[in-house]
Amino acid sequence: MDWDKLRIFHAVADAGSFTHAGDQLKLSQSAISRQIGALEEQLGVMLFHRHARGLILTEQGELLYRTAREMAGKVATAETLLHANQDKPVGRLKITAAIGFGSVWLTAQIHEFISTYPEIDVSLILSDNELDLGMREADVALRFIAPRQPGLVQRHLMTVHSHVYAAPAYIEKYGKPTKVSDLDNHRLIIFGEDARAPVQNVNWLLQAGNPDNKPRKVVLRVNNTYGIFRAVENGLGIASLPDYLARQSTKLVQVLPEVNVRTTDVFFTYPEELRHSKRIAVFRDFLLRKVAETRF
Repeated sequence: MDWDKLRIFHAVADAGSFTHAGDQLKLSQSAISRQIGALEEQLGVMLFHRHARGLILTEQGELLYRTAREMAGKVATAETLLHANQDKPVGRLKITAAIGFGSVWLTAQIHEFISTYPEIDVSLILSDNELDLGMREADVALRFIAPRQPGLVQRHLMTVHSHVYAAPAYIEKYGKPTKVSDLDNHRLIIFGEDARAPVQNVNWLLQAGNPDNKPRKVVLRVNNTYGIFRAVENGLGIASLPDYLARQSTKLVQVLPEVNVRTTDVFFTYPEELRHSKRIAVFRDFLLRKVAETRF
């Protein structure tokens, strides 16, 4: 099979439409459609069901997609290793991080890295889902849990501290809890159960000081930490927030200081095969320096 056709097929399967794949590959929709049609004719099978809402892989398409995805990962790895042998760190660097941490702390630091290493093409993927580094969905990850996937290198990067926060507007309207059991009478903002939480036991405020596990009032569920932060900042309720995030606002105050601080470790993770990549090495060293300059 022609790798160019497989590459286009892989992009279409990921994008779910000829139009979006064409935007990514900088090809016209008609050119994409012709290549997929030629591949289907060559193989003698239909690879996609065509619907008004987009494309869905057929059973045969799913089988070919798994193979094309593996091949794309190997090609990306080869490109990275070739660049890694150069004297200067250059080329693409795909970084994934949790939404809250990435959108607030990491984006505030990354401009210095880009200025220092202008020949590195930085791509930042913010997601609370765990991307597959082995399949090269990203080159490096900043994760709040130690990696479970084999073949990954990990390094402890920092420890994040979290406390309970509310906005002055909320306290003025609903009062300030003075002991943890007072949370029975307050409005809580928690992480939504329909999304992957970035850390374990993220909704610990529901159980803290609540030995009988009585239901507490949840005013809002949000699927990422940054959304929780914004809701608390606007006076909607009380939530547990990482200190680095809460310190970004002048509208938040810490409540219930007697509650034990929650700590979460952050790990710098990348595939074993990229151990000698200069891009990853300079990014790791940059992060370690910035972490040393920041109070978490």
